Amino acid sequence: MALLINSAPPLTNPPSVLPKKQCYFFTERLRFYYSFLHKKMFFSRVLAVANTPCVGNELRDLPVKDCVLDLLNWRAPENGPRIIELKLEEAVLDLEYMLGKGYQPTVRQVINLVQDLCRYDMPGKASKVMEMAARFRLPCYTVSVRYLCNKGNFGHALHLVERLEEYGYRTSTKTYNCIIRGFCEHESLSLSLQFFASLVKRGMVPDADTHSILLEAVCWEKGVDEAMVLSENIIGKGGKLNRFCYHVLLNGLRKEGRVDEAIRFLRELPSKGCKPNDFSYNILLRKLCVEGRWGVANELLADMGGQNCPPTLGTCNIFITSLVFRGRTKDALSILDEMHSAQGIKPTAASYNPIIARLCKEKKAKDVIKCLKQMILKQCVLNSGTYTPFADLCEQGMLQEALQILESLRAKQLRPFDEFYNNVIASFCMGNKSYAAFLLMYDLTMSGFTPDSSTYSSLIKGLCLERMPHAAIEIIRILHENSYRPDVHVFNALVYGLCKSRRTDLSLGVYEEMIMKGYMPNEYTYETIVKGLVREKQKELASSLLKELHKLKVELNYYERSHQWCGYPTTYYERSHFQDHCG
Repeated sequence: MALLINSAPPLTNPPSVLPKKQCYFFTERLRFYYSFLHKKMFFSRVLAVANTPCVGNELRDLPVKDCVLDLLNWRAPENGPRIIELKLEEAVLDLEYMLGKGYQPTVRQVINLVQDLCRYDMPGKASKVMEMAARFRLPCYTVSVRYLCNKGNFGHALHLVERLEEYGYRTSTKTYNCIIRGFCEHESLSLSLQFFASLVKRGMVPDADTHSILLEAVCWEKGVDEAMVLSENIIGKGGKLNRFCYHVLLNGLRKEGRVDEAIRFLRELPSKGCKPNDFSYNILLRKLCVEGRWGVANELLADMGGQNCPPTLGTCNIFITSLVFRGRTKDALSILDEMHSAQGIKPTAASYNPIIARLCKEKKAKDVIKCLKQMILKQCVLNSGTYTPFADLCEQGMLQEALQILESLRAKQLRPFDEFYNNVIASFCMGNKSYAAFLLMYDLTMSGFTPDSSTYSSLIKGLCLERMPHAAIEIIRILHENSYRPDVHVFNALVYGLCKSRRTDLSLGVYEEMIMKGYMPNEYTYETIVKGLVREKQKELASSLLKELHKLKVELNYYERSHQWCGYPTTYYERSHFQDHCG
């Protein structure tokens, strides 16, 4: 393992040796430049505030440091994922500098920053932002606690809660519910109940959401009958159940195939003080439609009308998908027509996509065109699921017809040629249609399409998704034979695909090949390998890899993040703290 790490210092970028075609990706800037950049922008904004004329004597005499300043904007629409990550790091530095100088951002900005740091897998920086915000009484830490618990890192979450309580925060039941939910999802039921009891002793007051979490855990591990008993005990002790608690019980009955019993239970909900909504009925309608019990499904629809609960978009989509699955496309289209005539129900791409998929399988290109024209006429936004069915046309010898339809869609949306077809190829690959993606790419290159790193990454991931790892590795070899030097993102796509398909052994071989060809792995390469090792139950190997990375001073944010994948607290204190709470 030490040899594996020491052979590739992760923070250097050697010069290219082989000839290279143009690929569009963002080059990482140096950290000292970030620091200089955000300070320069900060100073310009401070000067702008200081020199802005204020109306009224009170505002005219207001000190600059009492003004509220905006953080850097990392959510610009033109920013891609990698640029957003870099902008988020700048925003954290910006916030730290602002708070150090006495300036204060708005609460909404800090909450958005914490949410996006969690969304882009940066829990270390999210925790840092929360601790900085806690000193200035900015409430925003429930988001990060939820994120840490979803990753299974309860030690870190509990440690964070205690740190914030030191600043005077009272932990709400909502925050405790995040910890309980994560615990129930990652641990056994008995240990979860023991942990819940410890939180109650600590002062937690359970609410209806807490009960729904416990009911879901009991239903999952011991069955719906045990969950029913628990719900009766909760009510007997004066506790309250909300609608979601009853949805858990309905789902449990549905999963055990006790649909008729679930229908009777649904009709008894008003007597229990809970009025069912459309989601309550959709739980059972989906099961009835899958089983083809249309008569009972229509009776439930009538019940919805009697309860003053009209069908929603989700209800209509359930019927459309089930009808299409059974080959009743005309009936599905008639439901679409009724949706257009009904007030308040507007079909979306999810309504049309099953119909388009069925028509493509039946090679009815003309009907597909009619359906797409109706979508555009009704201003329905197309998504990747709309393009994926065209792979069936490509595989059935109708490539030219598929290209004509796709090109007309691109022209109507005014999308750039390469960008549009890169998205189409990616949707094919994610839908297990890599062969169709290759057919489409080959034909497109004859029309001026230039594959780039994004194209090759999609094809590689698609092949790995379809359990063809050696074919994915072969793409890299063919690219080198044709004097094309793929960038590190293409190698990372291969590592990711191999690890996702549980071939981490092959991903380590790709890692060694990267080194031999002069590539330097980045943070994402190591993240993916650690995730793959954990997924294949190689936690000890993953842990030793992390220790080697920490010795080489790989970025702390990555070190903390990877420990969460391993399920380990990031410090000895958190590990002991975690054990104390679990007994």
